[in-house]
Amino acid sequence: MLKHFRMLADYNRWANVQVYNAAADLSDAEFNENRGAFFGSLHGTLNHLLIADRLWMHRFNGAGEVPASLDVVLHYDLEGLHAAREAEDRNIIVWVETLDADALAADITYTSILRPGAITVPLHVAVSHMFNHHTHHRGQCHMILTSMGKPSLVLDLLHFLRSEGRHWM
Repeated sequence: MLKHFRMLADYNRWANVQVYNAAADLSDAEFNENRGAFFGSLHGTLNHLLIADRLWMHRFNGAGEVPASLDVVLHYDLEGLHAAREAEDRNIIVWVETLDADALAADITYTSILRPGAITVPLHVAVSHMFNHHTHHRGQCHMILTSMGKPSLVLDLLHFLRSEGRHWM
């Protein structure tokens, strides 16, 4: 499971690069246009993913700032958001490298922004959720881009493993 999570952290970084590279080809108006995704625009969706990662990483290791809501704007421009995304992806990779089997098996207790009360789950479940959450919202990013007539992104894990991620096989 440790190797699997390390692979997912690397894949997550790689997939984020693909989305941000595609976003760089958009005008500011396109980047901010509400396209009907849960967080509206590509900007809103990428911003939300950064918020969620900061929340999860704070829950996991107690470090970093905790956003007050799931839709607070962390950066209004693509450049600022991109720089923060790269830093967060590095933080995730470094943190995953510190894990061992005992840590993954241990419970984590946290409080959700959306519902009061403590939630307790095994750490491996919470880490799985964090990576799955990314996949879900990157799918929305893909939908936003293709609905604008932009090229379809290849974000499959197996594509990553056959290209940049060969060392995980």
